[in-house]
Amino acid sequence: MDASYEKLFSHLDHNEDGILDIFELLEGLQGVGVMQDGGKKIFTTGDVNKDGKLDFEEFMKYLKDHEKKMKLAFKSLDKNNDGKIEASEIVQSLQILGLTISEQQAELILQSIDADGTMTVDWNEWRDYFLFNPVTDIEEIIHFWKHSTGIDIGDSLTIPDEFTEDEKKSGQWWRQLLAGGVAGAVSRTSTAPLDRLKVMMQVHGSKSAKMNIYGGFQQMVKEGGIRSLWRGNGTNVIKIAPETAVKFWAYEQYKKLLTEEGQKIGTFERFVSGSMAGATAQTFIYPMEVLKTRLAVGKTGQYSGMFDCAKKILKYEGMGAFYKGYVPNLLGIIPYAGIDLAVYELLKSHWLDNFAKDSVNPGVMVLLGCGALSSTCGQLASYPLALVRTRMQAQAMIEKSPQLNMVGLFRRILSKEGLPGLYRGITPNFMKVLPAVGISYVVYENMKQTLGVTQK
Repeated sequence: MDASYEKLFSHLDHNEDGILDIFELLEGLQGVGVMQDGGKKIFTTGDVNKDGKLDFEEFMKYLKDHEKKMKLAFKSLDKNNDGKIEASEIVQSLQILGLTISEQQAELILQSIDADGTMTVDWNEWRDYFLFNPVTDIEEIIHFWKHSTGIDIGDSLTIPDEFTEDEKKSGQWWRQLLAGGVAGAVSRTSTAPLDRLKVMMQVHGSKSAKMNIYGGFQQMVKEGGIRSLWRGNGTNVIKIAPETAVKFWAYEQYKKLLTEEGQKIGTFERFVSGSMAGATAQTFIYPMEVLKTRLAVGKTGQYSGMFDCAKKILKYEGMGAFYKGYVPNLLGIIPYAGIDLAVYELLKSHWLDNFAKDSVNPGVMVLLGCGALSSTCGQLASYPLALVRTRMQAQAMIEKSPQLNMVGLFRRILSKEGLPGLYRGITPNFMKVLPAVGISYVVYENMKQTLGVTQK
């Protein structure tokens, strides 16, 4: 085996100086289909003495260590110990990890690795396929199917991202969260005028029935100038960091509570953990949600900023005002997260069954498309609760408006505005989904590159 490693090393060592630099490694690995990020991860892991070079001993040690990990992964999939992996064994193994796939989908996985066309994978095929793939275990091999892509479209009730142990140890997790936070801030700021229009239409009810998109923008600009289109956006951006941090921390804690030591989390446990983490994060940052709504609805000069708004609410309405609309907000998390996750899994399975050919990796654009559609379906189901929440947050600002509870507001909206009244403002809300996803994706990918986040 050392002889084959030596031959491989010589093939990569173009200038024959007995040392591989990062450029030689990346150029050599590109020929066998390894992406740049994968090559960088191999180089970083293999460079034990951190001198920025790989000598033959380091190269050989990396490959031997990696081969051991791949051997363990192979054995964990080879349930009947016959030295071959079959489709049924892949289905069984992924079920243990909490992922349900069909036999047809398992065959696609096999096809991408199977070199001799037998529809089974032996150790040699497995080793050759994963030799320069920097994954370390089965969980990472299927990691590209995690639900979240880190993309924030401004309605952050979705189930938090999941990170492997390797990502946690290497510090990749905080870089991904930071990249997602910056992407979310840029995305929300870019689509803030549509978000403010949505809030105005939600709060003013039947008055907004005659308001179209163009008329709404015209009215806001006339009242407060171009800058007023971004009113409330500062608070919306500031709350990204604490909300993400609390949600990520809470998600990890709930996962531990719902699963036994060493057990992989299943879809149901993931949904429950994600919903509870979303509820915990919302409880923590909810006063900022109220401030965002008040600032968005407020007239020019009514508040000088976020702190002035908070001071006036506390002075005239008391502490309880910071949690107005909290109940419908909390109730909206369950249908949103449930439908979001269910539709995502359905779309993913449909893509695998009908469009996957040579690879089971759907690619970023497919994942983004599934995420955008599933999030839209989740919003559609929970929108009436979101509308009632927003109106409860802003009731005190509307003259002659009775201070109603959630049930009272539902009744009033249905009696005065009918069923369409529960969906006021949904058009600008949907209009912002595609630009928000596109902007988030571009910024997120650039931020990951800047922060040195390695790719799977």
